[in-house]
Parts: sequence; structure tokens; C-alpha cells
Amino acid sequence: MADDDRYQRGVEMIKEVYAGDVVAPPKGTMAFSDLMLESLFAEVWTREVLSIRDRRLILLGAIGALGEKDTFAIQAKASLKRGELTPAQLREVLIMLANYAGYPRAAALIGIVEQQIAAVANEQKEKGDG
Repeated sequence: MADDDRYQRGVEMIKEVYAGDVVAPPKGTMAFSDLMLESLFAEVWTREVLSIRDRRLILLGAIGALGEKDTFAIQAKASLKRGELTPAQLREVLIMLANYAGYPRAAALIGIVEQQIAAVANEQKEKGDG
């Protein structure tokens, strides 16, 4: 696949994965983002063996265990906006994380999860979806 095709495929997938909340920079803006779009989003997120929801759960576990709060917030919001997880399921992710990654690490994510649940509910209300 040509690099331009891979880049465009990556741009389309990042829009889908993040429900339009993450905008890809124009090609050539930064080598890092070009590589991320052409590799991670065009080749990994598009694989059909696991669904986007499955990949998101794995990612929430990994970044939650690493304590990556900002990235966890982005993923949590996207999971809610795309209907992959309900608020109750997202809260359950923290219960699993607490037992495998530690209570302090999971507890630090409670506020983030609640903020994202509220943000998505507000967005849906504004759109008339809720």
C-alpha cells in the first residue's frame, strides 16, 4: 500500500477510534504523527481479529496500569462516545485495574472517569441525544 494510502487510511481510523475528537495533523507536519497514522492506525487498529472495543479495553488496562491519566481520559471518553462501554462498564474497568495494577493507580483514575462520563452526557444533551 502506498504511503499516501496508508496515511489516509490512518486518518480515517483515528477519526473513527476517537469519535472525531482527535484530529490528525496534515501529512508532513511531524514525522512522529505520520508514522503513528501510517503504522498504528492504518495497520494495527484496522486489523479485524479484535474489534475496536476489544483493543480499547486492552489499551485502557495498559495505560491505566502505567498511570497515564491524560491518555486514559481520551480513551475513556472515546469508549463512551462510540458506545463501546457504558458508564457502569467503564467504572468496572477501574475495579479490575485496582486488583491487578493497584488501588492507588486505579483510585487516581476515578475522577477522570467521572469527568468523562459527565462530559459525554453533556455533549449528548446538547445534541439532543440524551
